[in-house]
Amino acid sequence: MDLILKYFPELTPEQHEQFAALSSLYQDWNLKINVVSRKDIDELYLRHVLHSLGIAKIETFLPGSKILDVGTGGGFPGIPLAILFPETHFHLVDSIGKKIKVVEEVAEALELENVTVTNDRVENVSGQYDFIISRAVARMETFVRWVKPRIAKKSNHNLKNGILYLKGGDLTEELVDFPKATVIPLSNYFEEDFFDTKSVVHLPLKYKP
Repeated sequence: MDLILKYFPELTPEQHEQFAALSSLYQDWNLKINVVSRKDIDELYLRHVLHSLGIAKIETFLPGSKILDVGTGGGFPGIPLAILFPETHFHLVDSIGKKIKVVEEVAEALELENVTVTNDRVENVSGQYDFIISRAVARMETFVRWVKPRIAKKSNHNLKNGILYLKGGDLTEELVDFPKATVIPLSNYFEEDFFDTKSVVHLPLKYKP
């Protein structure tokens, strides 16, 4: 929890309580359903919560905006971002039912009224979103194919509407067909070694009716 306060010191008391509750919630659920790897659960705030919040260092989501979290797994990056941006609506989608069950229970325990959860493939999800967020669930070319129809027409943020993708390693080859993609190293914002190879990729996408 100290790690979150280090980089996000201006949390409200409610946000502080919500972030602090994540540890016990995920530890309890991990005993029933393995949503976070065993080796990662002890470093939940570094490897999952702060990693998710890296997106918030790239863009501040506006009140009323809509964000789609694809392949959310146990609720990352959607849950930490929903805590940080309580007036932004987050739609968390995953095709694995047992993981979505955990996300539903965590969101309910935290009283996150800005979170909607769906157990389905993203191709079957309707609606338009300012940004599509995710943590490396597929190669960019596949991910773009999944989500391209879901981009809202009007951009209201500093960044153009599109994808904000948490990725690791050398992305040169993967992004060769996406010249408009911008890779922002998270080591620009976080000093822990874990982030040395972690980035956020912003790929603007045009609205396709």
